[in-house]
Order: sequence, then C-alpha cells, then structure tokens
Amino acid sequence: MASITLSHIQKTYDQGAKANRVIHDLSAEVRDGEFVVIVGPSGCGKSTLLRMVAGLEDITSGTLSIGNRVVNEVEPAERDIAMVFQNYALYPHMSVFDNMAYGLKIAKRPLEEIKARVDKAAAILELSQLLHRKPRELSGGQRQRVAMGRAIVRQPQVFLFDEPLSNLDAKLRAQTRLEIQKLHRELGITSLFVTHDQVEAMTLAQRMIVMNGGHMEQFGTPEEVYNRPASTFVASFIGSPPMNLLKNAPGTDAQRILGIRPEHLDITPTGWALQVDTVELLGAERLVHARLEGETVTLRLDESVTPPQPGQTFYATPRADRLHWFDAQTQKRIP
Repeated sequence: MASITLSHIQKTYDQGAKANRVIHDLSAEVRDGEFVVIVGPSGCGKSTLLRMVAGLEDITSGTLSIGNRVVNEVEPAERDIAMVFQNYALYPHMSVFDNMAYGLKIAKRPLEEIKARVDKAAAILELSQLLHRKPRELSGGQRQRVAMGRAIVRQPQVFLFDEPLSNLDAKLRAQTRLEIQKLHRELGITSLFVTHDQVEAMTLAQRMIVMNGGHMEQFGTPEEVYNRPASTFVASFIGSPPMNLLKNAPGTDAQRILGIRPEHLDITPTGWALQVDTVELLGAERLVHARLEGETVTLRLDESVTPPQPGQTFYATPRADRLHWFDAQTQKRIP
C-alpha cells in the first residue's frame, strides 16, 4: 500500500492560442490505505486526473508521487496500480478464472500462486461458484465483480476506479457499492474512485475531492463537505435535493447568498411566506417545492408532517444554527 501525493498538478492540451487547461494547480494527499472519491459533473477533469495517476495521461506540470517515489515519468505498468474501468473489458472467450488470472499468467507467476490468488479473490467477491463460466453467462453485477477480482489478484499498492458502476441499474449499483465498501475494509488498499454520482461519493468516500471546471473546490470527509460546503457549487452539487441558495430571502443583501438545506426549513405559524408549486411524495418523506420572492425553495418533510398543497401559501422558518453564507461575488463560503 502507498499514499498518493499530488503537488501543483496541471494538465494542458495543445499550446499557444489553442491551449486548453483542464486541470488547474491541484494539490492533495491521499493517505496510505484511504478510500478517496473524486466527484464532479461531466467534463470537470475527474477522469483526466485519474488517468494521470494511472500514467495514461502525461502531466503538464507538477509532481505526482506514489509512496515515496515520483512517478511522473514512470510507465503505467511500473506504477504498481490496478484499474477498474466503466466497461468491464473481459475476454469473452475466457472463463472467469482465466480472466482473473490473465495478468498473473503474463507476469509468469507460478501456477500454484495464481490459483491461490484467484481463489482468494473469488471468495471475497462471492465468485467461487462462477469460476468456470464465460462472461456472457454472467449478470452485469457479476461481470463487474470479475473486473474487480482481476485487479485484486495483482495485489497492487493502489486501486483506481473509473466510474465502475455507471453501466449497472440502480439496484445493482447500491448492492455493488456495499461490496466495494466491504472489499476496502478487508484489503485496506489505497483507492481513488471517480464518479459523477454524488450519492456514490457520499456513501463510499472516507474523504472526497469535489471537482468543478478542472479546479478542486473542496477536499474533505462527506460530513465536512455536506455540512460546511466551501462554495455555492459544492452546496448545490452535494445533496439531493440540493441546498437552497437564495439572494432575495429576508436577511440577505447584495453581498451575500443565503444557503439552507431542505431538511433545515420548518413549517411554522409565521416566517417566510411561501407559495407551493408542487409536492413530491417519496415514501417516508415529502419534498415541497415553493416560491419565495421569485426564487424556488425546497423543503424536505417527514411523513408525520402534513404537507401544504399546490397553490397554497404557508410559512416556514430556517433553523438559525443551520444557515450558510456565501460571498455573492466569489461564490465562496463566508467563515
């Protein structure tokens, strides 16, 4: 296992007038054995960053270290990393066993060692009964587990996951998230996991890097990112539904934006006068979408609270200890 140190990393495509910088002066340290998620919308640079760690993209400037070794000029095969991709990239003509063992066979490991490593990985991933099957005989979730098994048997210092759950349906994604959490607890290997799904990020990460336009907006635990977002972007991207960001609410001014999570607004006899647009019934909770001074406000209510109806005016009050303030010009959090 090893730490990953990113020091002033930049990535630019082309030069001169055509230069396009996609990663801007990014510095972060992933601790030995830590599971870090890189999250952000499409085009934010998260996969490019992961590919630079893997050695599949050159680094324009800055220093990348794995353990105590600078690897900027080290070939991917020499970095002691294993990567799991969005597409499973399994050999269709090979059995599960042979797919998982392929890298070890190429490395000319002894047959006894290959079998022991594959059997151990298969047991961890509950694939022991499927080792004789071909990929076409497996479900999507099983194929993804085979791809992870192929990475495990290499016993690398670092795991890199590039949106590995994107091709799975919602139920399988949730199930595979649990399997990845269990896998990390058992193996403790330093891991970088890229996703655009903030639910995946919140549930998997020990710490998370939130990316926006090639910049690292925030690096912290899910609790820190959710409870103290560093910018309006983080506040609106992390959380479902996102934080309410209001310029016209009582108490705001031209210099500040008020942020309040939907679950931190309470229906009260007096307070903000809100007019209901729509109500979503989501089992144990209700989402009330309303208007305040021309801005949309969302409230999250539990099933014990009777929601107001569309067209109705009601009053709500934000919890004073749950207010977030952001600079209207820089969009950054006001301490």
